[in-house]
This record gives sequence, structure tokens and C-alpha cells, in this order.
Amino acid sequence: MNRSRAGLSAGALMMAVSLALAACGGGGDDSSEGADAKTLTLWHYEGPTSAMGIAWNKAIEEFKSTHPGVEVKFEEKGFEQIQQNAQMILNSDSAPDIMEYNKGNATAGLLSKQGLLTDLTEEASKRGWDKALNSSLQTTTKYDDDGIMGSGKTYGIPNYAEYVEVYYNKDLFKKHNLQVPTTLDEFTKVMDTFVQNKVTPLAVGGAEYPAQQILYSLALSKADRAWVDDYQLYKNKVDFKGPQLKYGADTFKQWVDKGYIAKNSAGIKAEDMGVSFTQGKFPIMISGSWWYGRFVNEIKNFEWGTFLFPGNKLHPGSSGNLWVVPEKSKAKALAYDFIDITMKPEIQALLGNNGGVPVAADTAAITDPKNKELIENFNKISGEDGLAFYPDWPAPGYYDVLVAGVQGLINGSKTPDQVLTEIQKPYDENLADLGK
Repeated sequence: MNRSRAGLSAGALMMAVSLALAACGGGGDDSSEGADAKTLTLWHYEGPTSAMGIAWNKAIEEFKSTHPGVEVKFEEKGFEQIQQNAQMILNSDSAPDIMEYNKGNATAGLLSKQGLLTDLTEEASKRGWDKALNSSLQTTTKYDDDGIMGSGKTYGIPNYAEYVEVYYNKDLFKKHNLQVPTTLDEFTKVMDTFVQNKVTPLAVGGAEYPAQQILYSLALSKADRAWVDDYQLYKNKVDFKGPQLKYGADTFKQWVDKGYIAKNSAGIKAEDMGVSFTQGKFPIMISGSWWYGRFVNEIKNFEWGTFLFPGNKLHPGSSGNLWVVPEKSKAKALAYDFIDITMKPEIQALLGNNGGVPVAADTAAITDPKNKELIENFNKISGEDGLAFYPDWPAPGYYDVLVAGVQGLINGSKTPDQVLTEIQKPYDENLADLGK
């Protein structure tokens, strides 16, 4: 994601409660640096009721039971806070020992290029993390000397996966006699019906990641794998005025003009978008699977469901955010032990049974039918090579560039052509910096 939620990346989920857990356990890999450390400082930004928050809190309990005398300091952080300040923090003595961080060239790739992350290649092989992740998921774990994902050394380990889907209010669909759309044309007809009944169809957060993921999903409706590789992995030059991004920008603007997207959503954050959907104020929300577990817990007054973006074979998605170990970590061995626990079958099953998408779970251990569907949909996308990553990954600082671009489309201050010109400039500058 860029939410990465996100996604939150997920996106900006800041509801984790600070923990200071005295861990009871000793262990650790004493062949690794920091084996004798007595404190593990851990940062992540998942809400305590989210699937990841639930699973990782259980992992902390497991860690403390196996590491007597080690204190776990979980520090409360927000997605945007880490997104904007990671370089400065990891260059200082205030760096945590392990943290959740967004994957992609502009984030984990940039930090690896700057020497701020620990090379986990040997540890991943020794502990079997590499074998637990399929090749598609490993794309985001490896970065070359230029910080480009897909090859090179391993700098992060995900224990969950994610993808963008469409959440919908079944009660509102039923009220207006609407069926789940299977094509983009059917989707627009559904939204036309809501507009005709004076209902704004889409909950959108234009101030953060959600809006740009809608534009990207529209572009992907005209794209193939070769285009994604060109855009994300720099295989060939990308024409920003070509049929993919032009269609995405033009159609996004049309959706605003038709009333599918409210003009005031330019200032709405991801959190407020999600809350508005849980309150039943909008019938549809296009965002990541990271919301799923939270919606299971928080939506009480209506029936809801999900479907994949209609007609698309490619979808924004990837591994989840990465566990990274800062180069300045003082407890690397403990950090490796914690990552290992998050990959255990019982933690993976807990994640899956609470609405997450585990990377190494036995599907037989997932008991809830709805959660099974979530995981099976991801496996379908992943198995068909349908993960297209996220639009802000290609260049450092690109997240903010795309936020500003879609805000301009929402509030009418920029034309689609102006936005495409605006977002091409930093993309091309990054290619020039890389000598491509």
C-alpha cells in the first residue's frame, strides 16, 4: 500500500495503546548481534482491534513468555508519523529495534539504499522465512543497491498480505434493488442509481492514500503486467499521457463531476473515511483489506460485504507492510526472534481468523467463512499474478505528489492533463537519479 495503509496502509490507524510489557523469556539467537539485550523497542501502527494488532499483541505475549527478563517497549506511532520521519529517526540514536514500515522503492527501498536497514538475507534463509513467502510476495522484501524492489538483498519480512477491494453496504444495495457489479459499466450504473436517489456513492479519503488508489485501480483496468513492470520496476519508459494513466485521471475526474465522489472529500483522511462507512453514511468504499477485521468488529447496524474492483485482472496489493530491523537496532537477535513468532502457525491462524490475510497459514485453521473468502480472494489474485503494488511506490516522496494530484481533481483546481504532467516530473527525475 501505500497506506500503504494503507493501506494505515494500511492507512493512518493510530489507535494502538502503549504497552510496556515485561517479557518473561530468555532465548534468542545468541549468535546474532544484541543477543544479551534486555529491552526490545517495537513500533507499529496497527489498531488494537485490527487483525494485525490482535495477532501482534499475541506475538508480544508469546515473546515475553519465551524471553524472561526482557522488557518489550511498544511505542505508539501513526502511519503518517513514521512515513514522514523514518529517515531522520533511523539516522539517530532513537531508532527502535524493530518496526513496521511501508514496502516499495520509495520507502523500504530508499532506506535500504541509505544503509539504514539491516540485511536480513542470511536470517531469512536460516529461519525459513524465504520459503514461507511465494515469489510474488518476496518482490517487496528484496531491494538492489539502487533501492529497487524485486531483487538483491532481503531487508524486510511481511507476515500478512493485503489488497484493495470494494466494501459495500448490503442493506443500501437491497434498498435500491442493486446487485453486485461484475464489470466497470455495471459499477457505474450502480453509482448512477445512488446519485439519482441523492446518495453520494463513495466514501473517499482525498487527504491520504485512498483516493490515489481509486485512480490507480481505474488505470489498471486498461493495463497489463508489462505496464505494471514498466511503472513499478522501470523495465521501460512509461507514457503518462498513454491509455492507462490518462484513463485513470480522466475517469476519476468524471466520477467527481457525476457526484460519485464528494468534492469535500479532498480534505478527508483515511480514518474519517472508514468511520463514515461504518456509520452507514456511504454505500461503497474502495480501500484495502486492512480494514476488514476492524469492520467485522465495528459495523453492527447493517450487513456488509466485499467484491473485487469490477472487471479488473490487476489490483493494488502486495505483501503487507514489512518488519524491518534498523541498522542501529541494539537488539537485533531479539528482533529476529519476534519476527519468527509472527510467522508461527498459531499467530498466522489468529491473524486469518480476525480478518487479516496471513502469508503462511493453514487455510484449514481459518474457521470463519467470511475470513476464508477474504483469504481465498487474495490467493486467487496472487495466484494469477494480479498484484500490481501501489501507485506511490516508484519514487521517493511520490505519496505526497499523488495526494496533491488527486486532491486537485476532487476540488477542481487541476485538470487531468495538469495532474498527469505534475506526477510525471518527479517520476522522471527519480529515473534520472538512477541513471535510467
